[in-house]
Amino acid sequence: MRILLPTGAATAGIVKAAAEQFAGRREMDVVITGEIAAFLSPRDLRRLLASGDYDMVIVSGMCTASFADVEDETGVPVYRGPRHAADLALILPMLDTITLSRTLPADEFLAERRREEAYRQVAHREAEAEPDFVIRGLKIGGSSRMKVLAEIMDAHMRDDLLADVRRFFEAGADIVDLGFGFDAAAEDVRRCFSALSGVEAPLAVDTQDPDLIEAALNRADLILSLHEGNIPLIGRAVADAGAAAVVVPRERTLAENVAAAREVGVRHLIADPLLLPLGSGLTGSLARFSDAPRPLFFGAGNVVELLDADSPGANALLAGMAHEVGAAVIFTSEHSDKTQGSVAEMRRATEMMALMTGRPYPKDLGLDLLILKEKRRRREPPLDYESVMEASPAPDEIVYDPLGCIRIGVEGDFIVAVHRGCAVRGKCWEDVFYTLLSNGSLSRLDHAAYLGKELYKAELAIRLGRSFEQDGPF
Repeated sequence: MRILLPTGAATAGIVKAAAEQFAGRREMDVVITGEIAAFLSPRDLRRLLASGDYDMVIVSGMCTASFADVEDETGVPVYRGPRHAADLALILPMLDTITLSRTLPADEFLAERRREEAYRQVAHREAEAEPDFVIRGLKIGGSSRMKVLAEIMDAHMRDDLLADVRRFFEAGADIVDLGFGFDAAAEDVRRCFSALSGVEAPLAVDTQDPDLIEAALNRADLILSLHEGNIPLIGRAVADAGAAAVVVPRERTLAENVAAAREVGVRHLIADPLLLPLGSGLTGSLARFSDAPRPLFFGAGNVVELLDADSPGANALLAGMAHEVGAAVIFTSEHSDKTQGSVAEMRRATEMMALMTGRPYPKDLGLDLLILKEKRRRREPPLDYESVMEASPAPDEIVYDPLGCIRIGVEGDFIVAVHRGCAVRGKCWEDVFYTLLSNGSLSRLDHAAYLGKELYKAELAIRLGRSFEQDGPF
C-alpha cells in the first residue's frame, strides 16, 4: 500500500520522522505542499495524485477544505489525519485495524471511538452483573456498577423541583434523593413526591424523622437513614412499603442497627459507616468500611462540599476510594457553586471505576475527568521568523466604536450580545461574532479583537461552569 502524506514545510520534519518508523511496512510519500499543511487545496491534491499511484491520502486534521470531489474523481480515499503533526506517529500504527474518518480529525475520531467502546463495555458489564437487589429496575451492589445518588437539599423549598430532579437524572444520577430539613412537615414531603409522580426513575428521601419518612413511603424507593432511634417507630412501615433503606450507626453500632432493621422486616439494606470530611477523620473513617456489612453506602458529597478544591479531581479520587472499599452507592451533591457539575463528574468517575476490571490503574480507559489539564502535552515545531518586535502596551485611552457598545452576558447555556436593543444569542462565540459582523454592529478592528476575547471568555465560562463578567478577569 502506498500512502500520500501531504504536509507543510513547518511540520515536514515531524511527518517524515513518523513515516520513517513504518517504512518497512508501507510505502509513504511525504510531500511538502506549502508552508502550512492546513492550507492544502483540492486543486493541489489533484495535482499530487496525478503524479503518482496512491492507495490512500492522509491530510492534516487541520484542513478545512472538502476533498470529496477529489476522491470521487480519482477513486483514492482521502482521510483526515491528526490535528497536530506530533500525533501522527500514534495514528499510523493503527491503520491495519481502523478506518480513519473523512471528516473528523484522526485524534478526535479515535477518542470518540474509544469513548464509544468504553461506554459499550460499561453497559455490557452492567447488563451481565448480578446485584444484591434491585430498586425500580436499578441494580444495587453485587457486581453491578457503583450507583450515583444525588441529593437535592431542602426539596420542599425548591421553586421547580421537577426540573431539578430531571436535570440531575439527565446529568447521570442513578437515584435522586430529596432532603428535608428540620423545618419541613409531613405535608411538604407528600407535596414534593406528588409533584414527581411522572418520574419513573428511583427516588430517595433523606430524613431521620419518622413522620417525614412515613409521608414519603407511597413513592420513595430508598430511605436515608435508619438507626436505633427511628427503627422501632418506622422500621415496620418501611418494610411493609417494600422500600430499601440506608442504615447508619448512632449510639449503637452499624452492625447492630443493620440487624435491628432486618429484624423488623426491611429486606434491602445499604450500610453507611459514615465517611468523615477531610481534617475531621477522613482516613480513620475509611477503616470502618472494611468490616461493614454489604452493600455499602459512601458519602463522598460531604467531603467535596467541605473542601475548597476543584471538584472533578476530588470526585474521581473519592470514587476510586469507594471502588476499593466495595461501595454500591456513592453520594454526591451540588449544594454550593463550587460543586456545580458534581453529578456528571461522579457519574463519569463511577464509569471509570467500572472499567477497572483487569487493570491496575484507572488510566487509559477511554473515559477521563481531565477538564483543564491535558493528558499529554503536544510538541509542535517552533515558529520560523527573521525578526522580532516586542509588543507595545495597549493605550489606556479607549476609542469607542462609533456604531456603539455591545453588552455581553451569559443566559443558561447561551452567549448573548446586545447591540442597540437587539440581542444575538448563540452557543459558539464565532457564531455570535460573525452575526454581529454581518449585521454591521461593529466598525473598528480593535473593537472586533475585544469582542472576540470577551465572547470566547463567555463560551469558556459556560463550558467550565464559571461566572462571566464582561471586562472582568476570567
